Amino acid sequence: MAKEVTTTSAEGYQSDNQIRDFERTIDATGEEAPDTLEALLAAYTSCYVPALRVGAEQRDVGDLGRIEIDATGDLNDDDKLKAVQFTVRTEAELDDDEADRIVTRANQLCKVHDALKGELEADVTVESGTF
Repeated sequence: MAKEVTTTSAEGYQSDNQIRDFERTIDATGEEAPDTLEALLAAYTSCYVPALRVGAEQRDVGDLGRIEIDATGDLNDDDKLKAVQFTVRTEAELDDDEADRIVTRANQLCKVHDALKGELEADVTVESGTF
């Protein structure tokens, strides 16, 4: 099984992404749409929400209710991510031990968290003159 996305850019720094029957625009400059790092943070937090929910169930904490995550991506001098912080708010009351158990399990479950490992790189093939 594989996941497939087709990205097209006619000019400039805006890209239109076809993801199954969905379209998502990303603009590297952030002027016309979310920029690439904002899109990455949104994918990360969107993956982390269900990971938190499943982690809570698997660690016998129960339903978390409403979840809200504020994500901050700190940038280095080259405007690349150097660190990510999440502030997770839940409707359910949690003690520190429950929160730690849920976060530990969510880190294991979140596919985006796993994909951000350093050894993962795209295998790139260039086909020029195709348009």
